[in-house]
Parts: sequence; C-alpha cells; structure tokens
Amino acid sequence: MSQMTEIRWHGRAGQGVVTAGELLGESAMHEGKYFQSFPEYGAERMGAPIKSYTRLSDQPIEYHCPILEPDVVIVVNPNLLSVVDVTEGLKPNGILIVNTVESPEKIRKQLKFTKGTVWCIDASKVAMEELKRDIPSTMMLSVIAKATGMINIKATIELTQEKLSGKLRPEVVEANLRALQRCYDECVQG
Repeated sequence: MSQMTEIRWHGRAGQGVVTAGELLGESAMHEGKYFQSFPEYGAERMGAPIKSYTRLSDQPIEYHCPILEPDVVIVVNPNLLSVVDVTEGLKPNGILIVNTVESPEKIRKQLKFTKGTVWCIDASKVAMEELKRDIPSTMMLSVIAKATGMINIKATIELTQEKLSGKLRPEVVEANLRALQRCYDECVQG
C-alpha cells in the first residue's frame, strides 16, 4: 500500500511558497519518491494570502485536487495566524510548522491546536542574518526534514546548492546553505 503525505503551505504572494513546495518535491524525488506540487491561484497580488500544495508518495500519485486534510501545514508568514485558519482540516496527529519568534506552546494555545506536533523556527531572522533579505520559504525545508524525516537534510542542501549554483553568486549560494543548516539546528518542537 502506498504511503502518501499531503502538505499545505500558507504564505503571502511573493514569498516563495510555490518555489519552496517545488523544491520539497524535487528533494523527495531525489530520494526515489513521487511528488506533486501546485499552487492555488486566484486574483492574488503581491502580499495577498496564498496556499500551495505538495504531495509526496512512494507510488505514482493519481489525485489531482486541492489538499483538504493535510498531514503537514507550513506557515511561512506568521501574520497569517490571525487572518487564516491554518489548522483547518489538519489531521489530529498532524504537524504544524510555523515561521515565528513564538514558542510552540504559545502557537498551540493561540490556535487551540491540542493534538499533533508544533515546530517553530524564526526563519525570517535566519534569512535576514544570512541572506540579508526576508525570504524564509526555502529555509522551511530544513524544518520539514527534521520534523517529518520525509526528506534528508544533506540531500536537500545538496539539491539547493545544485539549483542555485547556476543562478547566483557563490557567496549567495553559501549563505543559503548556511541558512538551511541553521534552521535545521535551531527549530524547536512542542
């Protein structure tokens, strides 16, 4: 029987949640898994709340619909916690990953999420310190690696290096790799 994991991303248009979902899928593909990654588009403009979806499976994926009951929810923009019901449909034993300065306990209480697992990382701070820009979406991949074990952090770092090397200056690539490792090391569970 196939093991499929469904992931819903929450962010704002322009924050890179679609790209991060695709990178997650490609990381899984490098480990022999199948994936789907697709955004939910409407009349979004820069800064508008958006959703993106990623499915990972050890078998070909035949579903072609939005994810209504995700196993994992990733919140890239913490301001959305008071705007969007990010836990809607999240399975009771699901994993919630939030880019925030707050503790997992505080997020759990704020969202009334009593089951499952909450992981927090201040990915925006790491991105600002390493990249000098608030681009936290890709940094969340390392938290997914640690929280779920679905992807390997070393393989994810290698794929990121491969993808970025042809596009960015070497020092920018290295900053991205440091940021990924830092988020993996600094995320906390509650």
